[in-house]
Amino acid sequence: MLEEQTESGQQLISVDQVTLDYGGKGGTSPAIKDVSLDIYPGEFVCVMGPSGCGKSTLLKILAGFIKPTSGSAQLNGQLIDGIDSQRGVVFQNATLYDWYSVRKNVAFGPNMKHVAKKIIDADVKKYLAEVKLTGFADKKVFELSGGMKQRVAIASALINKPEILLMDEPFGALDALTKTQMQNLIRRIWFRSQNTIFFITHDVDEALLLGSRVVVMSKHPGRVIADFPVNFTETILNSQTDSTRYSKSFLQRRKYILNLISQDEEASF
Repeated sequence: MLEEQTESGQQLISVDQVTLDYGGKGGTSPAIKDVSLDIYPGEFVCVMGPSGCGKSTLLKILAGFIKPTSGSAQLNGQLIDGIDSQRGVVFQNATLYDWYSVRKNVAFGPNMKHVAKKIIDADVKKYLAEVKLTGFADKKVFELSGGMKQRVAIASALINKPEILLMDEPFGALDALTKTQMQNLIRRIWFRSQNTIFFITHDVDEALLLGSRVVVMSKHPGRVIADFPVNFTETILNSQTDSTRYSKSFLQRRKYILNLISQDEEASF
């Protein structure tokens, strides 16, 4: 799948030599430095690295929340210059209106764009079914579990039909069982919809189990030190089991990433 995407299509996202400096009492300090990255339609790109490596900074630049100090980030050849519905964002803590119903939260974006009610109703029904929350449409968000809130957040992002879904450690605060369930959910959504996903994680296993491609960033300031395709998520979809995590090839990739991060951290001392 990945080879077909990268060979046949124009890149969706293009990041070219992006640096972001944060100011402080001691002067400027780069959070990320000279990051270049192309993302193609339909890819599931998992970005990982040690804490403080600038993963979230890169996501914020792609989302349009902040502008780089130098370099550029483009979507479909157009400079990213502020937020818009083409880029949906899901954070670790779901950003929802707790006093609204699930239905009203999911419909919020289209309502703000004055989409016709008939279309909104149909889309809300579609995306609640997609995240398996059909029976909870009229529940208030504060009544839901953490995993269910994240499902609402995903539906709220998808209903705007973004070009890319940006996810910042969305399952990091969930218990192990719920995390596995949410990984299975987002994998199925990605495969069925062919959405493009940019997914930040600090979990090596999660990156390998979900991504069609893994990008590894260095310790502060963040640079891309590895970028390679993986197919474990397709194997899981085809076999309907995650036993691939115990395969020799999976364990070799896992060891490679851990060694890469460890060597990078040691080199910084």
